[in-house]
Order: sequence, then structure tokens, then C-alpha cells
Amino acid sequence: MTLTTILLLAAITFTTRYLFLEGKLPVRLAPNIKQLLSYSAPAVLSAICLPIIFIHDQQPNWAMSNSYLWGGVAATIAAYKTNNVYWTVVIGFCGFFLSGSYF
Repeated sequence: MTLTTILLLAAITFTTRYLFLEGKLPVRLAPNIKQLLSYSAPAVLSAICLPIIFIHDQQPNWAMSNSYLWGGVAATIAAYKTNNVYWTVVIGFCGFFLSGSYF
């Protein structure tokens, strides 16, 4: 049962991605759908990161000693200023580690 479920999910995932990546298939999205899909990556990233940053032991953590919060703030500022993924990651890590040693 588990193997069947895994294989079916793998087939579904492959099929949905193959349809858009294969250039010979006539699948074209409308411009408004393309614009809507451009928001999916930031939405997923926010859904993953925000609980990690703001929740600790099932409680909101707004304390100044929250290293995740300072790392997130540093990464957000770096992303806005540099528009470079590598600098954003490096500055976010630095903000996280420096705030951990400071508080």
C-alpha cells in the first residue's frame, strides 16, 4: 500500500512538471496565470520561514534574544539592498550567529 502510494505520487509529480518543461507539448499559460504563479515561491518561502522565526515551543517568540528573528531581519534587509541570493544568505547567517553570541 505504501509503495503504491509513493509510486502514484511520483507519477503525478513527474507528469505535472513534465507538461510544463517539455517544449514540444502545446501547453501555454495565460499571462494572468503566469503572473499569479510568480507569487507562489515567495508565498511558500514565507509559509516555511515565518513559523521557524516567530514560534518557539508552541508560543510566539517576540523577545529581543530571538536569534532567528535577528537573522531574518538581517536577511530581509540584505535581500532588499543587494538583490543577491548569496549575500542574503551570508548576511542572514551572520546576523543569526552574531545575535546568538550577543544575547
